Amino acid sequence: MEYTTLGSTGMRVSRICLGCMSFGDPDWREWVLEEEESREIIERAIDLGINFFDTANMYSRGESERILGNALEGYDPDWSVVATKVYNPMDDDNPNARGLSRKAVEQELENSLDRLGRETIDLYQTHRWDDETPVEETLRALDDAVRRNQVRYLGGSSMWAHQFAEALHTSDSMGLDRFVTMQNHYNLVYREEEREMLPLCAKEGVGVMPWSPLARGYLARPAEEIDATSRGESEEHMYRHPYREGGGREVNARVEELAEERGVTMAQIALAWLLHQDAVDAPIVGTTSVEHLEQAVEALEISLSESDLDYLEEPYEPVRVSGHT
Repeated sequence: MEYTTLGSTGMRVSRICLGCMSFGDPDWREWVLEEEESREIIERAIDLGINFFDTANMYSRGESERILGNALEGYDPDWSVVATKVYNPMDDDNPNARGLSRKAVEQELENSLDRLGRETIDLYQTHRWDDETPVEETLRALDDAVRRNQVRYLGGSSMWAHQFAEALHTSDSMGLDRFVTMQNHYNLVYREEEREMLPLCAKEGVGVMPWSPLARGYLARPAEEIDATSRGESEEHMYRHPYREGGGREVNARVEELAEERGVTMAQIALAWLLHQDAVDAPIVGTTSVEHLEQAVEALEISLSESDLDYLEEPYEPVRVSGHT
């Protein structure tokens, strides 16, 4: 396993972050694994040297956090780096179990700590931007959590670059702990983040940990095959990401071609491309099988030349912004 410092912090994380959205309750999403199967993947990740785990309070309404906490219970808590998120609704009957108000942040943080079985969360992230709460209120609540030692570092997830810049500036002007990471939507068939967000992160020393590095599986199989998968259909309905637009099908075909030439999987080529991007610290890889997890780690060993990178990138065309909500 390779390790890197996360952004401008001194905290070292594995170059692969295990995404835990797939762990929890199949009633929440049909492709989600229950605890026994989830634990097998988490333990194999640890065997492979992965020390970075990303979840969220909303994943299976807290069940993902609980499963991750149980799986890590027998391991040294100082070794692992656990990230979770807050914002999305957790209780349909409680209007304050959502958003980024002080009340929501404080109560959801307590709930996440309890489910994870931890005294401190390494990286606490805002899952989305909250238009209904002043950013000063959110940032002060998060800063207070750091000062109480409930949180070590703060991060954001998909938002407009101007919003992220506002949050960073507000933290600096108020003397508050600032966001040190950005978890954003970025892969070979969705590169709109290269316009503003990634340059901003580089300028501000913010670590980047992209979600959906394989484009919800679109970069893991030929386009005509992925169209028929149940998860492909459900995720397309949920997020309507423009993976098939703007040259996406040609990118998919070139990933397939290069994978065949190298004798590796399409997913490994797509992940290797992301690992070659200077802006990226650790892609978040979600999986429902040990085999796919092992293949993701093997992608660290794949070297792509400049001509390979150019060949994969060349068909891309601008597409509509996706993933901010």
